[in-house]
Amino acid sequence: MSLMLEPTSTRVKEEQLYREMGLTDEEFSMVENILGRTPNYTETGLFSVMWSEHCSYKNSKPVLMKFPTTGERVLQGPGEGAGIVDIGDDQAVVFKIESHNHPSAIEPYQGAATGVGGIIRDVFSMGARPVALLNSLRFGELDSPRVQYLFKEVVAGIAGYGNCIGIPTVGGEVQFDASYEGNPLVNAMCVGLIDHKDIKKGQAHGVGNTVMYVGAKTGRDGIHGATFASEELNEGSEEKRPAVQVGDPFMEKLLLEACLELVQNDALVGIQDMGAAGLTSSSAEMASKAGSGIEMDLDLVPQRERGMTAYEMMLSESQERMLIVVEKGREQEIVDLFSKYDLEAVSIGKVTDDKRLRLLHKGEVVADVPVDALAEEAPVYHKPSQEAAYYKEFQAMETPAPKVEDYKDTLKALLQQPTIASKEWVYDQYDHQVRTSTVVSPGSDAAVVRVRGTRKALAMTTDCNSRYLYLDPEVGGKIAVAEAARNIVCSGAIPLAITDCLNFGNPEKPEIFWQIEKSVEGMSEACRELSTPVIGGNVSLYNESMGTAVYPTPVVGMVGLIEDIDHITTQSFKEAGDSIYVIGETREEFGGSELQKLTEGKIFGQAPTINLQTELRRQMQLLEAIQKGLVASAHDISEGGFAVALAESTFGTKGLGANVHVSGESNVADLFSETQSRFIVTVKSENQNEFEKLVPDAKVIGDVTDLGAIKVSSANGDTILEASVEELESAWKGAIPCLLKSKV
Repeated sequence: MSLMLEPTSTRVKEEQLYREMGLTDEEFSMVENILGRTPNYTETGLFSVMWSEHCSYKNSKPVLMKFPTTGERVLQGPGEGAGIVDIGDDQAVVFKIESHNHPSAIEPYQGAATGVGGIIRDVFSMGARPVALLNSLRFGELDSPRVQYLFKEVVAGIAGYGNCIGIPTVGGEVQFDASYEGNPLVNAMCVGLIDHKDIKKGQAHGVGNTVMYVGAKTGRDGIHGATFASEELNEGSEEKRPAVQVGDPFMEKLLLEACLELVQNDALVGIQDMGAAGLTSSSAEMASKAGSGIEMDLDLVPQRERGMTAYEMMLSESQERMLIVVEKGREQEIVDLFSKYDLEAVSIGKVTDDKRLRLLHKGEVVADVPVDALAEEAPVYHKPSQEAAYYKEFQAMETPAPKVEDYKDTLKALLQQPTIASKEWVYDQYDHQVRTSTVVSPGSDAAVVRVRGTRKALAMTTDCNSRYLYLDPEVGGKIAVAEAARNIVCSGAIPLAITDCLNFGNPEKPEIFWQIEKSVEGMSEACRELSTPVIGGNVSLYNESMGTAVYPTPVVGMVGLIEDIDHITTQSFKEAGDSIYVIGETREEFGGSELQKLTEGKIFGQAPTINLQTELRRQMQLLEAIQKGLVASAHDISEGGFAVALAESTFGTKGLGANVHVSGESNVADLFSETQSRFIVTVKSENQNEFEKLVPDAKVIGDVTDLGAIKVSSANGDTILEASVEELESAWKGAIPCLLKSKV
């Protein structure tokens, strides 16, 4: 079917063409009721993208209402391009995470690159200067040729865009599991800084004000990208390749600088990124939020292809474009401003008072629909929810400690698991020092970026152990938030707020919707307990390939405030003679653990338990000790357990090692259990007494040595593990490059 001759309203209805666009029969009837007539082809397209899950959250809205979204520092919660949190001195941090999963599955380089570009625009559309990028990536097992291809291309795409635009990629996470084999997850996060006075909203206020289009020309790329993101991947998905946009980071750099100059101009009324659903979502949402309408003449839209229809222009997701509203009569100022950056700024419409989106094309009205119907009044579905059968089985299971013959060999094998192994191969491709504000680079618990001109810094991380969430979505949801906060605290920061990316399978399956509900309930409880409200995020559903869903993966992006750069702490041991402490006791908890996967080849049983009050108490005690200068290094104990965290603390220290003892009833648990709410910290001898008073849950277990080796003794004094740091670090560093070179 050629879009050049658009089908009539009659054909749209009789041939049910709306189904191809993603609307159900019931939804199409709702549109007819709203309009009082049958929509034409373009209008049907507008509703289909705005009512997609990706834009409307129609399946997830009832669940998202559970999140706490306010707090004394929150200046902007969910609903705008990005959330904003006060960091004092009339400054604020702006951040958001979003997914680009489906595009990355079929065109990994551009899918990942445009994911980065889109999230950057969300941040600078608020008036903020982006200062850091992070990501959270999930792939199948790395011994598959297709997974290796996706992994290499996604990393290259992230690097290609971030490095060119000059924003450092400072942190993130990469995990590998068979559940992501056909449907990788690519989540991109951007963090920006802003002065309170510069905060802008995406709202079209002021009847008669001018609607302007700025940035790149509109092409036919990305049409129906939002709808594509709201359906399962299958054998036909490769045909959707045209739905993947192509990014131009050099154009975006110009657009960023122009927009940051623009926000200083009082002619600007509102600004919004043309992201998912392009010109449709930006215009409808800006008008709806302001209680106004918008009329646009599509003949004026800058087009890079000839003969584009109204439908194509409105649904295109071409990159590097913004929609702005400026005071009537001041358009030339804006044209002149953008021309300095070799960018187009074109008046294409005006703000009206009738709450309608009216589109003109070739002298005719080609669409006339209520903006609220597009932006706010999508149907909301309360999907059936049913406890997963596998969950009942897992809850009834005993999860005994796996059998371990040789502790050293097991530790080496764990360090070589791609999820634990060094991600240097990844972040070496990223420029993480550009703009020279990065204080702690990738590889520690959290990245740290200084706030220029102050003593402050921001810590940031992305976290989610999806195996725990699969075993127990509610407990796993709590752990995802708690682990993010643990990483922030270990770097010397107070956790501020989170942005989340909820990656799940098909919500129309009751067991999947149950996973979504329970995960959000767990996350919400943790956010309330740890005082980290949710200030924005993204829902990515239908992450299934050939009918098989990914593990529930609600990624948590968290930012914390370091009030004085002297408080910045990293995970690596600092000096021989420092005392090594463990905060928190160890239990036999192996469900979903790296050791279980290594020894059994699968995960099962109960996830580790977590007590959020205990978690908060330990975090706040550790943070106070860090702020008082009593802690030399801090590292949370997570994947792989104590032995992995201990080894990681020695890596990169040039000759330091550790001599420690464990005292539990099970050496396997002491070394490899993944019990929550635990930390390894080092303290100088002169600070021990004061540290122990502040952190009563801490127990001294040994010392940092200058012998370049790790030695672990059991309760009865026997040496149970001894290895050179060089040998362990070599295994850890070489694992991913080795897998990528292997001919599979």
